[in-house]
Amino acid sequence: MKLETALVAVLLAAPACAATLTGAGSTFAYPIYSKWADAYRKVKPDLQINYQSIGSGGGIRQFTEKTVDFGATDGPMTDAQIAKAGGHVLHLPTVMGADVPAYNLPGVRNLRFDGPTLAAIFLGKIANWNDPAIAKLNPGAKLPDMPITVVHRSDGSGTTYCWVDYLSKVSPEWEKSVGRGVSVQWPVGLGGKGNEGVAGLIKQTPGAIGYIELIYALQNSIDYAPVKNKAGRFVKASIAGVTAAAAGAAKRMPKDYRVSITDAPGAESYPISTYTWLLVYPRNPAGKGIELRDFLRWAMKEGQTLAPALGYAPLPANVRAMVSKTIATIE
Repeated sequence: MKLETALVAVLLAAPACAATLTGAGSTFAYPIYSKWADAYRKVKPDLQINYQSIGSGGGIRQFTEKTVDFGATDGPMTDAQIAKAGGHVLHLPTVMGADVPAYNLPGVRNLRFDGPTLAAIFLGKIANWNDPAIAKLNPGAKLPDMPITVVHRSDGSGTTYCWVDYLSKVSPEWEKSVGRGVSVQWPVGLGGKGNEGVAGLIKQTPGAIGYIELIYALQNSIDYAPVKNKAGRFVKASIAGVTAAAAGAAKRMPKDYRVSITDAPGAESYPISTYTWLLVYPRNPAGKGIELRDFLRWAMKEGQTLAPALGYAPLPANVRAMVSKTIATIE
């Protein structure tokens, strides 16, 4: 009897098994989702959130296969992908961010680009750093006679979707020959896995240019350029620039939240901006709807305050209110 009593006492004293939410996808959003997971653990110590930074394409795939509780993407799912996932998918905007043209050009700082020139570089039409098109945008810069090494993503990527969505809007040739998608057929360049891989290749390759999410340029001390926006101003990526880009779209946000904010109007708008989304089923297949709903409610409030320190823009107030109503419907 004493042994049985002692065993009962140990079982009562043992902590309950922690619940777990699993997610996968966007490397673009990994810094903020990782921060949220750590911060929310302090709010709900009995809930562990595991997030894998595998790229938006991988996140969509795992979400569709129902091997995770939520997916994460910076390029919204297509109608065909939604149908494959069962036809009922919630795209929940979480924060906004920016793709930047990051480069490694020894001895040259403060370069500027416009959309057509970036498209020509990534098409392989501009192959040298002292090309007249780059020189025209950067009067006085001592551009070297040096080949350009283009770096792009090798995996399915929402960061890619944002980049090529922008190039498709500013370059008819890009739209016709390459187009949009989380994965595209790149005309030229080296591939890196994840934002981490692209940042690493740029940093170790003199003469390289690639696209990465803003926080990866900041964390790796990589030069990145202002881009000429629709209003004709050169704007460097910032929270203010991303917020300005979202301002117009926020007024006409579609009910499914799948919206592009690249090449947005406005003098202050940064032109390569995007929402990033969590992918959620209205009814969680694993029966974790309550845990997921509570976490997402927290993300729309306290979580938004953590975004600016990592280079992300919080959601506009009206979008946050819309998304919060959708979150309340999750079962």
